[in-house]
Amino acid sequence: MGALIRVLIGVPVAFVVVGALFLLMYGLIKVDVINLGEEKDPVSIQISRQIEDTEIRNQKRFERPELDQPPPPPPAIDRANFEPAVEGVQAAAPDFGADIDIGTAFNPDRDAQPLVRVPPQGFERCIGNRAATEVVALAFDVTPQGQVTNVEVVDSTDSCYNRYAVRSAEKWKYQPKIVDGEQQWRRGVRTTIKFQVGSE
Repeated sequence: MGALIRVLIGVPVAFVVVGALFLLMYGLIKVDVINLGEEKDPVSIQISRQIEDTEIRNQKRFERPELDQPPPPPPAIDRANFEPAVEGVQAAAPDFGADIDIGTAFNPDRDAQPLVRVPPQGFERCIGNRAATEVVALAFDVTPQGQVTNVEVVDSTDSCYNRYAVRSAEKWKYQPKIVDGEQQWRRGVRTTIKFQVGSE
């Protein structure tokens, strides 16, 4: 019902608005007749385009110059002069000295045997010019699962290397000690790590 009322009211209003706009526009564009005065002969203007053939003078075809001899080869580059000289830390792999009795092949009992030994890393900041070799002596225990635990520094020529040696030893893996066919703790294993950090 409300839509019907809007249509009945909106349509007449729309007609009124459209009519008002039409009359307004008509009034704006209505122009009185303007008297231009005497009539004159129309002016005739003719524009013709004249095309002239022009000669291109001094036109030469581009030709690649002929060389008397081939160009010289590029200069040889000595790679030794262009490669940067990198003087890094010159340190040999640490030497491990372990006080472990590995037993014999015929004996079913055996002592703990090393399987994986990760060398120390990151000790470059400790390198100085004082000695060519630094030594860190460690003592630790081997669990029945072959893990290294209770790592202690027994002796050291430079304490700066201690923590790197301990961190390295904690990552080692051993075959556990076997006694009567059972895995046992191996306590008191002693190892010496030698850091070769310079020339003798």
